Amino acid sequence: MTAPVLFIGDSITDAGRRDDPEGLGHGYVRLVAEGLVRRGDHRAIVNRGIGGDRVGDLAARWQTDVMDIAPSVLTVYVGVNDTWRRFDSGLPTSAQHFETVYRGLLEEARAAFNPRLILVEPFVVPVDESQQEWLDDLAGKREAVASLATEFHAAFVPLHRILTTAAAHHGAAAIAEDGVHPTPLGAELIAEAWEAAEGAQPAI
Repeated sequence: MTAPVLFIGDSITDAGRRDDPEGLGHGYVRLVAEGLVRRGDHRAIVNRGIGGDRVGDLAARWQTDVMDIAPSVLTVYVGVNDTWRRFDSGLPTSAQHFETVYRGLLEEARAAFNPRLILVEPFVVPVDESQQEWLDDLAGKREAVASLATEFHAAFVPLHRILTTAAAHHGAAAIAEDGVHPTPLGAELIAEAWEAAEGAQPAI
């Protein structure tokens, strides 16, 4: 059996997957899965997103949700909650700590089964003034993901740029009503960006 394509992350990946009989949710992961099927690609898709997760939460469940599954393609999409919790709960995550934990997870996976890696840049499209201050904090996490993608020869999904451009055209709320959780249009743009990155990365 071919090893699956696995997505791990927060609510943007989760998108209700735990209430979905197919386990895909109603967000970008489902759109990716449907797109693969249309192209005759029948690899199994596994969604391991959990709403609210920060990078430390991924670390806590990395063994069961990633290592035990040993996917052929591993997509990691985390970071916005590491910023969000600073502002709503007073729980900051430094960019250095974020990068250190994230690197450790990738090293573990690479040493064990060397998957193709796709790292997704976290985004915010501010819908009100209070979210403008998130951008500076998130920038460090975005830079860490881009740096790790280079370090690990991973495909990189430049999502913040893509969705910021789309928000300038359509309005931020058309992309993510609260600045974070994608609308159907936002999910479609994420799926398209993932597909472009996955297609551009040569197989190992």
